[in-house]
Amino acid sequence: MNNQDLAASVNSRRTFAIISHPDAGKTTITEQLLLFGGVLRKAGTVKAKKSGSFAKSDWMEIEKKRGISVTSSVMQFDYADKRINILDTPGHEDFSEDTYRTLMAVDSAVMVIDSAKGIEPQTKKLFQVCKMRGIPIFTFINKLDRDGKDPLELIAELEDVLGIGAFPMNWPIGMGKGLKGLYDIFNQRIELYRKEDQGESYLELDDNGELREDNPLKEESIYQQVLEEVELLKDAGNQMNEEKIAAGKLTPVFFGSALTNFGVKTFLDAYLKFAPAPAAHRDEAGEKISPVSNDFSGFVFKIQANMNPNHRDRIAFVRICAGEFERGMDVTLARDSKKIRLSNSTQFMADSRETLETAVAGDIIGLYDTGNFQIGDTIFAGKHKIQYEKLPQFTPEIFVRVTAKNVMKQKSFHKGIAQLVQEGAVQLYQSYSTNDYILGAVGQLQFEVFQFRMLNEYHSEVVMTPMGRKIARWIDPEQLDEKMSSSRNILVKDRQGLPLFLFENEFSERWFADKYPNVKLSAKL
Repeated sequence: MNNQDLAASVNSRRTFAIISHPDAGKTTITEQLLLFGGVLRKAGTVKAKKSGSFAKSDWMEIEKKRGISVTSSVMQFDYADKRINILDTPGHEDFSEDTYRTLMAVDSAVMVIDSAKGIEPQTKKLFQVCKMRGIPIFTFINKLDRDGKDPLELIAELEDVLGIGAFPMNWPIGMGKGLKGLYDIFNQRIELYRKEDQGESYLELDDNGELREDNPLKEESIYQQVLEEVELLKDAGNQMNEEKIAAGKLTPVFFGSALTNFGVKTFLDAYLKFAPAPAAHRDEAGEKISPVSNDFSGFVFKIQANMNPNHRDRIAFVRICAGEFERGMDVTLARDSKKIRLSNSTQFMADSRETLETAVAGDIIGLYDTGNFQIGDTIFAGKHKIQYEKLPQFTPEIFVRVTAKNVMKQKSFHKGIAQLVQEGAVQLYQSYSTNDYILGAVGQLQFEVFQFRMLNEYHSEVVMTPMGRKIARWIDPEQLDEKMSSSRNILVKDRQGLPLFLFENEFSERWFADKYPNVKLSAKL
């Protein structure tokens, strides 16, 4: 591909993550976007009690059973001359680390908010990561078909709680059972409320932004109230500013109902007008690598085992940051300078995949992995070494001892642990003296998912003995004396063999620091 064609291909990419608090409707809106991309004929529902129609982006068995997303799914489709890559992230807070890493692999984010609940804790946390990266954030206030908070209150909450300017692109005409439609401020029209299978219905506004005389909403009292609120927004609210949107300082706000597919197309069309094409990513020295560079490079932000249970495969998800990928190309793994041929690659539609021949900067590709890759790895073609900046890491807070219930199944037990811990949701440690397995995680749900997958994917029933909350602190191996260990500070080693203590509480950590003042403790590697 020549430079001109590469630039055109890269500029057609739009890669974003959908973030929200659990139950805000994130997976549902993902489904509706896939419908517009022609990928699905019918949207699944997350819980699918009777129909058996599960959400396309929730492919893992435990997600179907519990009705929650605990993995980041990748979906790709074409719409309006754009190649769109959606990363549907875990909503549950126990899987924040997976979401945080995913946010390093996108160029913008869509924040879904429940109109009845407003800004919830998990949304606030994830928003802060987006803000830290300075990426554009688009807001979809969902569940308009149910009674919720006053729209003006929701806009104020966005600005006050998250500290970002908000620009309403449309405004609800009623809510819940009284929902009549949306006043589309950006497109100067009314979008009449209708059920999912009834198609879009629009009323054009006159030059003054008002309905023409013969339109059905003209006499509705709710419509007169909306006109006053829209006028107030125009006079006292934020002005449209594309530069502020691009810098993540102003969020375009869309109201709608993902469940009834109302307002979603309006959102998608406007999103594509303002969302950025792939931008330059920084390497560890802070230098920006152009997405239209001649040489391919990218980084691994996620590893997933057993996406296809029949083949026991392992996929490394790679965000292409620069250049063009071609199947069969040779690359270098920056961590150890190992040469790797990328002959087995795939593109995604949640649980269905097809072999990928080419891709460009902005795309997310899957590489079948036999154990070469780790989360955070950079791969590059060409002679000039590239190492992208580090991905965020969380220090585990709760710990369990884990053993195989059936001692005759040690092989599958060890294999399962080795593969699942490489995904990064749980951390593996071993006691320093006995080499017993200890798992660490940010939240309890991660252990439940681990236990479920060990049984269902590796046929290994595991016993977990809670150790409670601990404070993990690494120590320089040269300063280590095994006699420092006690029941209040358990000595373990991580997957790299490096020693760390699991302190019972802050008091025991301070006691240790007082007793060994020259020993340096570190919260991260």
